[in-house]
Amino acid sequence: MDERTETTRGHSFWFWLSLVGGLFLLFVVLLWTAAWYTLRSSGTSAAGFSGFGSGQIAVVDLKGVILSADKTDEQLEKFANDDSVKAIILHIDSPGGGAAASQEIYHEVLRIRSQHKKRIVASIASVGASGAYYIATATDRIYANQASIIGSVGVIMQWINYGDLLKWAKLKDVTLKAGALKDAGSPTRALTPAEQAYFQGLIDNMHMQFIQDVATGRRLPAKDVQGLATGQVWTGEQALGLHLIDQTGGFRVALLDTARAVGIKGEPEIVRPRERHPGLIDLLGASSKLQFPNPGELQSLLEKSPGFYFLWQ
Repeated sequence: MDERTETTRGHSFWFWLSLVGGLFLLFVVLLWTAAWYTLRSSGTSAAGFSGFGSGQIAVVDLKGVILSADKTDEQLEKFANDDSVKAIILHIDSPGGGAAASQEIYHEVLRIRSQHKKRIVASIASVGASGAYYIATATDRIYANQASIIGSVGVIMQWINYGDLLKWAKLKDVTLKAGALKDAGSPTRALTPAEQAYFQGLIDNMHMQFIQDVATGRRLPAKDVQGLATGQVWTGEQALGLHLIDQTGGFRVALLDTARAVGIKGEPEIVRPRERHPGLIDLLGASSKLQFPNPGELQSLLEKSPGFYFLWQ
């Protein structure tokens, strides 16, 4: 074997060693960067991490129409179990939503306050009405801007009746049932007096639950809340005089007041729930998920899902 062959083999060895080492180093750098970005974007303690500080305030956003309690309950539970989080702010901008979903979040807030002894306050942005206000009353303190929309203690159930359209098209609805009220609320015909009384009884019962829970949360006599439970709304400035909120002021006011209340000195550290960042496959294969419904589509959604709502429209 000549000297030239030995040199070539030596070069090949060092070349492959350098290539493998470089790729490994690149992998380590990418892994570290991904871990750092994940921790930074998640607000550290949002996914069970203890975080870098012990004076954190968690912020859970409650926005849009409330159709499910699962996501909000899960976020509240994670922060409730995180010892580095000293308090939770529910940042509300919602007209309410499903009666049962709103009620479920209300009771979750009460449970966390009772079992975990953790302070939870509500900061209402533009709107905190009906089911969203219901939830806010379960917190330790409610903040709202002077021009925020507050209240709407009431229940609504509605759907579109297209019976006349069927008649015009010469179509007939065929329904087989067992039970006189099994098809109550059919959109193909008018309500009977018995059906109307039936639904009104359910709505009145839910209304009284709403009133009792608001009275409990706000520590007000039920008769006082009942006098306000007409479904109407007030500005934050008006709501303060009616004892529907505790203080006027925006999110910053709520944040600093809450920090002082739980013994945090100086600027509090804010943590939020971790948000899943879509990857390339998500963007290419599930682009429809990035679209948001317009108001007309939202109304259509509610019409397709008839039920009982704590909703300001």
